[in-house]
Amino acid sequence: MKDMKTVSFSKNATNIFFHILTNCNLCCRHCYINKEQHGENTLPIEIIKAWLDAFAGKSREANVIFLGGETTLHPDLSLAVKHAKKTGYKSVTIDTNGYLFNRILSKIEPGDVEYISFSLDGATRETNDMLRGKGSYERCLSGIKEAVSKGFNTSLIYTVSSANIDELDMMESLLCDFKVSRFFIQVIGIRGRTIKGGFPGKDSENPQVSRLKWLDVIPATAEKIARRGITVTYPKVFLSPEEQFECAGLVADNYFIFPNGRVYRCPLCEDYPIHGMKFDENRLVKTGKINEIDLFGLSIPEGCVMNRLIQPGNLSYKKDGTPEYKIACCLLKEEISGI
Repeated sequence: MKDMKTVSFSKNATNIFFHILTNCNLCCRHCYINKEQHGENTLPIEIIKAWLDAFAGKSREANVIFLGGETTLHPDLSLAVKHAKKTGYKSVTIDTNGYLFNRILSKIEPGDVEYISFSLDGATRETNDMLRGKGSYERCLSGIKEAVSKGFNTSLIYTVSSANIDELDMMESLLCDFKVSRFFIQVIGIRGRTIKGGFPGKDSENPQVSRLKWLDVIPATAEKIARRGITVTYPKVFLSPEEQFECAGLVADNYFIFPNGRVYRCPLCEDYPIHGMKFDENRLVKTGKINEIDLFGLSIPEGCVMNRLIQPGNLSYKKDGTPEYKIACCLLKEEISGI
């Protein structure tokens, strides 16, 4: 197995995280979509094409991930995928909960997308369906099976929380059985529906796992799964006080687009009207001060400024008031590639 590596921010690629709608057939307890901030409309295909065009020429390597809500609910998703490929995007990914609406797999070819990425948040039916909704476990696995049978590359996203971290180790056999080639471990964010409460567990329980448990479970489990030939990616999350903090908002070219035209550079900012850019009559323009970009350059001993402002519960301090560690940019990843 190759050594684990920290994936540095790509400074030569443009990465588009494109929410083409916010509607969804599920009601996941940790959903980060906030319709008051993100909009409720489903983007017409002509607007999707225009907004894709706005980024296509920004670099020689442009990548797009189509997101929702539930992405496959969009009736013209296949047209959006084909336009992205035609326009020159190097890679196209579809995120889905596995229900695969609108016969999407019959409207695109395996060569049109790099991955179809499925979300599953429990190795057992009980845990996943408690978090994502009754019946979603079986439908997701059925969707993966169908996609693999038709020749599509598949990846799987598992959002780790206090409610499901104890099942992460059990994902190894499931990933192998369903021939999933990439596994993305994500950390739950305190935003969207999560911040409104109602997450499983005791009222005082933090949905985010502790630093000690994260460091004890995640790297070892990721390495174990990677030994089965599966590429595993997970957020670095914690930096030692000696490690240098770097903000993707300053050094990378990532854009998080929502149906109401807001364009964020940092996903932690998405619950607030501090987006650094927006679409105005299909033109990408900068917003006025003060916005998220004005905050990225602030240097604090805790590392990520946005984490300190929005979800400070995962920080801890020494008796002298200095932080015990730094929080890394949420876009800084560790990656382990299997044999």
